[in-house]
Amino acid sequence: NPSITLGDTGQDIGLNNEFAYIVVNVSNKIQIVNRYTMQNITSITEGLKNPRYIAFANGKAYVTNWGAGGDPNDDYVAVIDLNTNTVTSKIPVLEGPDRIIENNGKLYVAQTGGWGYGTKITVIDASTNAVTSTIAVGDVPDSMQIENGNLWVACAGNPSYATAPAVESAGSLVKVSLATNQVLNTYAYSDVTKSVSNLVLVGSDAYYTSGSGIYKFALSGTVLPETQLFSTLEQGVYGVYSFAINNNNIYVGDAGNYSNSGKVYTYSMTGTLNKTFSVGVVPAGFYFNE
Repeated sequence: NPSITLGDTGQDIGLNNEFAYIVVNVSNKIQIVNRYTMQNITSITEGLKNPRYIAFANGKAYVTNWGAGGDPNDDYVAVIDLNTNTVTSKIPVLEGPDRIIENNGKLYVAQTGGWGYGTKITVIDASTNAVTSTIAVGDVPDSMQIENGNLWVACAGNPSYATAPAVESAGSLVKVSLATNQVLNTYAYSDVTKSVSNLVLVGSDAYYTSGSGIYKFALSGTVLPETQLFSTLEQGVYGVYSFAINNNNIYVGDAGNYSNSGKVYTYSMTGTLNKTFSVGVVPAGFYFNE
């Protein structure tokens, strides 16, 4: 696509059928390409304001939008008709909707809080495009995974620079029943310097990041581990920006100084460094085109 510039800040990619939907945050658009050839198809530029993440349900796309960063009352989930590639409606939600995941026709939105500090998951029924409930989890819900009828939520915790009434808090891992939307268990650190981010479930284990460390927690366990599986400090990673696991490989994205090219490191499941790649500025995520 030599005549096309993607735009400012590629935030997320959603894969649906033969298409990839690239959410371009600052440019307020979604660029649609063929997921296998990357040939441009079209773009969606209307009805989006500070878009963040995308999910799909019932032949529609759902995109979280922060609106104006400082306004707590203009946040929404945009509903996109995939036949016309137009925003057909907006679902108002709490401030700072971020990651979104679909399960059995319902959408779960992590309310990180935008420039504030959220504590809830919003549940949307895709058949009616209505908010059906909110679930109080922990401070700053970051990422979500679904396993055996449960929603697992990584809550990063409030940072040290949190302003009143919020105070610095530790990260936690929260287990929610999808049948009842009730919290079943909360596994929390006592140390406020420990966050829980970038959750990935593999079999019966949860993997997540905290600072430069990669942690592993058995879903049948009762206490979050104090000892990391391995550290990325040797590679100069002072905070894991993006994280994924695929085919027994762990992928870590390092944003570095957020201005120059970032790095990607791949590790074995026990932390042996396998490969190092230089990539573009701020590697925001990993998407496996399988």
